Amino acid sequence: MSLRIIIEDKYKNAIKAKNTIEINTLRLIKSAIKDRDISNRSGDNNKGIVDLEILSLLQNLIKQRKDSIDSFKVASRNDLIAVEQGEIDVIRQFLPQQLNEEDTEKIIEKIISENNFYTLKDMGGLMKNLKSSHAGSIDMALAGKIAKSKLS
Repeated sequence: MSLRIIIEDKYKNAIKAKNTIEINTLRLIKSAIKDRDISNRSGDNNKGIVDLEILSLLQNLIKQRKDSIDSFKVASRNDLIAVEQGEIDVIRQFLPQQLNEEDTEKIIEKIISENNFYTLKDMGGLMKNLKSSHAGSIDMALAGKIAKSKLS
């Protein structure tokens, strides 16, 4: 089943359950998907984004919320931290299980050896390969740190 359909079904169920955090977060996700659909339209391309792009979008939404949480911690706004964390929990349910640091490191080492990546100049190719083959299952910030240490 398409991720888009799963999100729509969850949204309908959240409305029935009157779960405001879930309703607001799912509305935000649907809006972000629709914005990306509109921006991808060009000429004859009337199709929306695919599940792989939706996974990437969801990861970006989580990253934005984590950045907000960091800012709210500095300002001691625990009420806003709780809201952002609630949104992260709702968004995460649509992502595959995240790989741990050890598994991420093994995958990066494998890609480095298979593609003969040696220097930091190869970082873009490594990250592109990683994103296309493991979208949604790897924390890209963690992967970036590991890749940087392996390539330097």
